[in-house]
Amino acid sequence: MIPQRKPDSTLMPDITPIDAMRLPFGGQEIEFQHLEHEAGGVPFLRIRIRENKRFTIFDVDPASARQWARLMQDWAERNAGDSA
Repeated sequence: MIPQRKPDSTLMPDITPIDAMRLPFGGQEIEFQHLEHEAGGVPFLRIRIRENKRFTIFDVDPASARQWARLMQDWAERNAGDSA
């Protein structure tokens, strides 16, 4: 007997919305999602940036997300000025 292959729809990752925001100066819409594959492995932070009709998507591993967050936090603290 030949094993049946699962339909491709079952191979899709599980995506859970986390938060969303709109940037005040460019109007870009940014969505943050938790992405986990059914087969297991490393979870990812999916960052979807919409700029008019164009989408940019990053799937970021936890170590890279930590580094990215640190860089952004440091930059924001150095450049906040009176806008905070």
